Amino acid sequence: MATEASAKREESASTASDFHALSDPLRIQILELLREQELCVCELCEKLEVSQSKLSFHLKTLKQASLIRGRQDGRWIYYSLHLPQFSVLQNYLAGYTNLHDIPSASRCCD
Repeated sequence: MATEASAKREESASTASDFHALSDPLRIQILELLREQELCVCELCEKLEVSQSKLSFHLKTLKQASLIRGRQDGRWIYYSLHLPQFSVLQNYLAGYTNLHDIPSASRCCD
């Protein structure tokens, strides 16, 4: 059975993975394109002007963070946003928007 501390560590690791996936300009461009419509790898390569091998690395990172999902149709995989994961991130960040006065640290012992 997981303790509360280990559950918090797992949640933190998941959040860190999500933000890591958002830390690359190309991955942000991928997400921006997928905001408009579902796209296959060949369309993403063409629009982003990158090789399929480079794109695959970034798609894998986004998929591991559950920010996108793939749907296979024949020999093609079509990618779309996984909107529930964006809600998770939005809720996480919302916890910081209501912070106003954070108390100063108490004096440490010498």
